[in-house]
Amino acid sequence: MKLEGMLVQSDNRDDREKVIDENLRRVFDETLEEGIPDRFKELLSQLKKQESGEGSRG
Repeated sequence: MKLEGMLVQSDNRDDREKVIDENLRRVFDETLEEGIPDRFKELLSQLKKQESGEGSRG
């Protein structure tokens, strides 16, 4: 009897893990599709300009 209960719990855990895995993959894929926001690109560009300016002085 205890063994049967453990198997049921294991199945439930496996089902939960599968759902979690599927959701994580979905969110990851959606995040990749979003791309980089324009504001973030602008900030990166400003940082590159600052680095190149400081590098030429030193």
